Amino acid sequence: MYAIIETGGKQYRVREGDTLYVEKLPAGAGETVEADRVLAVIKDGEVMIGTPSVENAKVFLKVERHGRGKKIIVYKYKPKKNYRRKKGHRQPFSRVTVEKIEA
Repeated sequence: MYAIIETGGKQYRVREGDTLYVEKLPAGAGETVEADRVLAVIKDGEVMIGTPSVENAKVFLKVERHGRGKKIIVYKYKPKKNYRRKKGHRQPFSRVTVEKIEA
């Protein structure tokens, strides 16, 4: 059994016990979050596709930890004008484990 969920503007295919990195969630480490935007559930060959989400389907995610990704360097410049800007960015993320899929 697996489900397709949407969180943080991205879609993920998940099974129970999977660990994945998603955009930072507003929950502390160790808390359980409910992903109610379940787009599809596949259970024993039966496919349930939502319009846009499957009714009464829930996926429970346990937040393991929060962190920040690798640094990305953003460099802007304008030729011949002595204009240069260098910035760094680290995207925050949450590492979650899928505890249970209800459909």
